[in-house]
Amino acid sequence: MASTSIHNILLAGKSSLTEFRGIAFVGGFSYADALDSAKGWAASIRFNQPLIQQFQDFYHRPDTFSLGVCNGCQLMALLGWVPGSDIGGSLGLGGDMSQPRFIHNESGRFECRFTSVSIGNSPAIMFKGMEGSTLGVWSAHGEGRAFFPDENVLATVVKSNLAPVRYCDDANNITETYPFNPNGSPLGIAALCSPDGRHLAMMPHPERCFMMWQYPWYPKEWQVEKSGPSPWLRMFQNAREWCL
Repeated sequence: MASTSIHNILLAGKSSLTEFRGIAFVGGFSYADALDSAKGWAASIRFNQPLIQQFQDFYHRPDTFSLGVCNGCQLMALLGWVPGSDIGGSLGLGGDMSQPRFIHNESGRFECRFTSVSIGNSPAIMFKGMEGSTLGVWSAHGEGRAFFPDENVLATVVKSNLAPVRYCDDANNITETYPFNPNGSPLGIAALCSPDGRHLAMMPHPERCFMMWQYPWYPKEWQVEKSGPSPWLRMFQNAREWCL
């Protein structure tokens, strides 16, 4: 289910999240990107009691998964879906200042570029079999810096491998250095996932480069067809296989 359908379907009561196993909280200036890091989007869910109850029930169902990209990543953090209520924050309730979230880039500018990320070991179901990869990916955001008000939460995230994607430099080293790290996220953190791996929020856009023709550059040693899929397609295949 695409998140842009929330207002038309869920708010109108025409459907329920009980009918779905997956949610994609999309990016690309969702909810106009005019209310500060998806706060307006989050508020439309959090302050509607029937709706927030649906989202909480969906989150806890063991047969569901979710993916948030860019604005959707911001939303999942504000809802407390990543890294999860057991790690930091209060699921969906807001008001917990320890909840990690995504704030303005250190550069103070909207940053759009093809950057490199490293995929590490994590419980994320969508990255199964992709561990150890270093891949190029499109990044386009003005508020993508991972912010951890509570250092203990950051330490737990790192120790539990709940930051599966990190920005890296040309030598494949995880970095906080601009412009390799476009927003200044600590430890190069570009994504967060829940402890059970079902819920994943990432700032870069894998959906914008799941085909090789969407790549502006890739290593010469890659033996791939320009018209074929890129390594990022594996994410979406993993989600389908997990559902099956």
